[in-house]
Amino acid sequence: MNSMKRDKFRDYTHDTLIEEREYGLYWYSWLWNLVRPVLIFACALLLVIGLVSMAWGKISAVFIDPVDPKDTTPITFTVASGDSLTRVSNNLQNQNLIRNRSVFKYFADFMGFGQKIQAGEYTLSRSMTINQIADQLTSGDGRPIVRNITIIPGWNVENIADYLFKEGAISDRALFLEKCRAGSEFAAYYYIADVLSAPNAAQRKYALEGYLAPDTYEVYTDASMDDIIKKLLSQTESVYKEPLHTRGEEIGFSMDQVITLASLIEKEAKTGDFARVSAVFHGRLRRDMTLGSDVSIKYVTGTTRMALNREDLGVRSPYNTYLHQGLPPGPICNPSPMAIQAALYPDEQFLSEGYLYFCSKNPDSGELHFSKTLAEHEYAVSVYAPLWEAYDRRTNAQ
Repeated sequence: MNSMKRDKFRDYTHDTLIEEREYGLYWYSWLWNLVRPVLIFACALLLVIGLVSMAWGKISAVFIDPVDPKDTTPITFTVASGDSLTRVSNNLQNQNLIRNRSVFKYFADFMGFGQKIQAGEYTLSRSMTINQIADQLTSGDGRPIVRNITIIPGWNVENIADYLFKEGAISDRALFLEKCRAGSEFAAYYYIADVLSAPNAAQRKYALEGYLAPDTYEVYTDASMDDIIKKLLSQTESVYKEPLHTRGEEIGFSMDQVITLASLIEKEAKTGDFARVSAVFHGRLRRDMTLGSDVSIKYVTGTTRMALNREDLGVRSPYNTYLHQGLPPGPICNPSPMAIQAALYPDEQFLSEGYLYFCSKNPDSGELHFSKTLAEHEYAVSVYAPLWEAYDRRTNAQ
């Protein structure tokens, strides 16, 4: 009996072991079938990554990497004003700062750097990456090779000298004024030659007054004083084109007379009143009246007061348009194209209606009051003169 039990136990144990082994093999097989595709994919992915990495490394070494990671020697690189991204890329490769100009161009375009590169003089090196180079060229931290200067309509030569000196565009204010006073160095410009040969040339405060055209200019940071003056004079030539000469001849005005009248208009009025002020001046000139312009006296005396006194009005100068008939010897400021246009084309209705006087109505806004007769004008002056005096006190005008 015991023998039979042992046999049965042995058989049971044997069968159980077989079943367990078969179950274990089944589980392993199931797990392997599940894991094997993952392992195959992972191995394939690693292989692909390795191949891509190797290919990228070769591409990068040829086209993208710094030219020489160990060479930190400073190299001056200049981006001129107006240089395109293509030109910048070509220049970088020509100076051996990048490996491939096309790659740099496409990279800069893709990263949005293309339109942000700024003119200037930069210090780069062959150890820099294309990203570092692009970042520096767009940050504008290089030494600028150009600067903007803005000449405001109505500024006279001395105002311009003060501005250019303050901006560092000129280093010698007195020399600038002397060049503008004599004008002889710029006689190659026909209108300056005309000014210098005119009978009243010696009476002019500055030969170049009126011809330093107001505008915003881009000039090189190392531009000389003469370069800047010539640039401003050339703009006057661009503004005063042939149709303006033709119109001037139609009304009996030379270019210098037009610019002189325009300079008075520029200083007397806001843009909206230019044509009407021009009509008043044209009307007075036709009647052989003095122009009676305060701004021509202010040009000589330097006063900023609105309310001129008897001493101001009696100053002995050819620029005193209360004492002397006709236009002053020359412009009193550098007028805008709009003022020049107004000098040539006065308000015909105002002119035909006989307006001969004007005065300031509101010192703050620049609004003017126009009159036809002296009596009307004197009454307007009595009304508005207290406002001028109050304005002078408020602004501490000298």
